[in-house]
Amino acid sequence: MPGHVRQAVERIAGDRVVEAVSQPGGYSPGTADRVRTADGRRAFVKAVSPAQNPDSPRLHRAEARHTAALPLSAPTPRLLGCHDDGEWVALVLTDVDGRHPHTPWRDTDLDPVLRTLEALADTLTPNPVPGTPTAAARLAHDFAGWQRIAADPPPRLDPWVAAHLAQLCAAADRGLACLTGDTLCHLDVRADNLLIGPDGAVTVVDWPWACRGPAWLDTAMLLVNVRLHGGHDTEALLHRLPLTAGVDPAALTGVYAGLAGFFADSARRPPPPGIPTVRPFQQAQADALLPWLRHRLTHPQTAR
Repeated sequence: MPGHVRQAVERIAGDRVVEAVSQPGGYSPGTADRVRTADGRRAFVKAVSPAQNPDSPRLHRAEARHTAALPLSAPTPRLLGCHDDGEWVALVLTDVDGRHPHTPWRDTDLDPVLRTLEALADTLTPNPVPGTPTAAARLAHDFAGWQRIAADPPPRLDPWVAAHLAQLCAAADRGLACLTGDTLCHLDVRADNLLIGPDGAVTVVDWPWACRGPAWLDTAMLLVNVRLHGGHDTEALLHRLPLTAGVDPAALTGVYAGLAGFFADSARRPPPPGIPTVRPFQQAQADALLPWLRHRLTHPQTAR
């Protein structure tokens, strides 16, 4: 990063940075480093400019606003400071000593993550961050993915999808209408946005997409990642977990329909600047969701 951004980061961190270890993973084109200062303090620094991706600075600004307003009781990083010169945006956050969950998911990782999401939903209800959009507003464009596919179908569209586009569009609309509530939702919970510490404590990181929605939404969305990596019966989990067990099955099916349409529609588009790996990841998520979604739509009685 440019020298003036480094200097701003060091002012926030409190001393000269003598070590920076880049962190792999994720889908941001900017820097992501665990740093150590000359006096031994540690922090996590993420920075980006429009040169890497034109949309990423806006997301960093949103993450700074959301993270700064999260209650201290939430299992999330703290924002130590933010540098924003109109081009470069750099967030300096508390460093979290932890690892990402193993994938395929193991019970020893999944169980504490699910308990953490349950506690997080309780902590973040009512929504403590003013000015956050609703989940329905945040996802309205995404959940119209099947409508865009219907209007402009790809040449090798799955035959079942092609025959059921009207049903998929209707299900996604139902899902969007069910996203009501006053819980602050992360909206992007997956393995690479979770850290498990040496003591087993789970920290939920990366909050640019935060919004107001139902308490069950983050748990339901995590199961997409569990479904993607395999090893667990996600249908059984929906029935067992406290946050999802009592939710209208049509609402859950609708949310998964909306997400599947978003992934399928996005995956066929050119990659955004600086993020070449996101389209294959979206396609993989669509491929993982579609068989589950097809089963839930074809046999709705088993989803109850």
